Parts: sequence; C-alpha cells; structure tokens
Amino acid sequence: MGMTGALKAAGVAPGDEVIVPAFDTGALARDVIAAEAVPVFADIDPLTYCLAPESVGPVVTSRTAALVLVRRFGYPADSARFAELAAGHGVLLLEQDDREGLGGDVAQRREHARYLDRRLAGVETPAPAEGHRYQRYVVRVPGNGRPDRDAFARLLRRRGVACEVPVPTPVHRMREFRRDQTALAETERAADETLALPSLDGLSPAKLRRLVSVCNALGGLLQPA
Repeated sequence: MGMTGALKAAGVAPGDEVIVPAFDTGALARDVIAAEAVPVFADIDPLTYCLAPESVGPVVTSRTAALVLVRRFGYPADSARFAELAAGHGVLLLEQDDREGLGGDVAQRREHARYLDRRLAGVETPAPAEGHRYQRYVVRVPGNGRPDRDAFARLLRRRGVACEVPVPTPVHRMREFRRDQTALAETERAADETLALPSLDGLSPAKLRRLVSVCNALGGLLQPA
C-alpha cells in the first residue's frame, strides 16, 4: 500500500494536515495531496536528515491528523521518540523508508562506508549511526554552499565519478507547494551542501580507491566558509 492509501486507511480526512519533511523530492507531499489532505513541512535533523523532533511541535494545529517519519538515506529514525511525540499531540504516526536504494547487500555497504569514512578528506562524511544501512552515501561539501557543491559535483563527473544532488530544491520552495512559511534552515542548508556519491553496492576495491583519490584531490581546493 502506498502512502496515499495508508493515509486514507488510517482515517485521514479531506482537509486534514499531515506533517512531512521538506527535504524530499516532492513525491510524499503529492501522496498527501492525493489523499485530499494538506502537507505541512517541518525541518530536519542536520545529521540524520530525518525530521527533527523539535521542529514538529511548532507546526501542529487543530487540523493536524498525522505525522510521516521518513528514514532518509538508510539512517535509522528514532521511532520510539516520534511515537511519544505523536501521542502527545494526539496525531497518527506513519513511517516510510526512503524510496531509493532499498535491498542490496547492507553488510557490504557498511564495510565500504567505513573505508570511505576513514579515507575521505575535504568533504564531511556521513554522521555515524548504529543501524545505518547506507542506501546512499551522502557527504556535505564545505565552502560557500550550493555554488561550491555544484562545482565539486561537475568536476567529479568530468573525472568519471557518478554523483547526484539528492534534493535539488526543498519541497517547500517548489512552486506547487510554496506558501507563506518560516524558513526551514537545516533543510535549506542540506539542500545546498549535500551530494550523494556512487552507490556502495558492488563497488570494487579499485573503484573505491579511485573515488577516494578523486574526491580528495578536489576536496583540497575547497575551504569552509
């Protein structure tokens, strides 16, 4: 069952508000709209990219019916804390895995991630977390935000290293969802700085070494703002 069906099955009614992360592609917000509900955006934790618990309370209203917790990039989410939070506000809690990178060899991804964590320089490697499945290996590029991140990504691609900006535009900044709302600082900063490196599934030792070599050579050109 997709999220639209899950919301309807849970009793979310037309016009109800559903709290979702804005650090997303927009698919989840569209699922909410398809259920005839209204997506309301909350900020993320800068380390896990999951919703920040402290960002939820300020956007809860009398119309809030549900909260959707997304496990982003394979980071574990604090389900117990969010269950307590949802119960405290009298709203439903639904959970969703990031839609990319499900399956694969989790043990191999973790081994490759440990290798990259130890050797990459010039970028901020993912924050360690017990249970991280590394569906995507997402780094932050230091410097002056989006311009430096985008330049870094272009140089990686020219050297044959696949990479992708995971969230080019936060959902609350997309035209179809834009409305008067307080800025979501951590969401916007993550959208400006994050870069997903190649999938860790099936990477050979030679490709891992080349990834480190190319990233480190380019990373030395960047300095924190």
